[in-house]
Amino acid sequence: MRRLRPLWLFVLLAAPTAGDIGSCGQKPTELDSVAFFHDKRGIDCDHCNRCGFDTKACADACADRGRIAFDDNCFPLVHDGEVCLDALRAAGCKEYAPYMADLGPTAPTECNFCPQSLNPTQTSASVSASTASSSASASSGAGGAGGGFHP
Repeated sequence: MRRLRPLWLFVLLAAPTAGDIGSCGQKPTELDSVAFFHDKRGIDCDHCNRCGFDTKACADACADRGRIAFDDNCFPLVHDGEVCLDALRAAGCKEYAPYMADLGPTAPTECNFCPQSLNPTQTSASVSASTASSSASASSGAGGAGGGFHP
């Protein structure tokens, strides 16, 4: 029995994280970007109010201003959006502060739908345009480091 204990421990600890094992029976459906960004701004605004953040990103999130579309060639699924929004809801104030920064905002890895390094169809012109539009949308509270939507 003692010889089997390490095997059982491995089996229990090697399991995937809940929520990261697929779409949990959902059919693969493309995420509605307008609804996603609206919901994200609501979560951002709630954190801003609860945590006492006072940034332009918070003001824009609370006014429901910001992005309504994902980057070109980025097509996240509904499940991806759910995992991202769950991660945002679960974040504490200290963790959320960088997400709402006016300069260089970040986002949890769960919200990195389409990393730029994996999106080769973007040209340097579209990346520049995306970066320019990102700096404007960063203040919207609709940031997301790396892909799908950029801070």
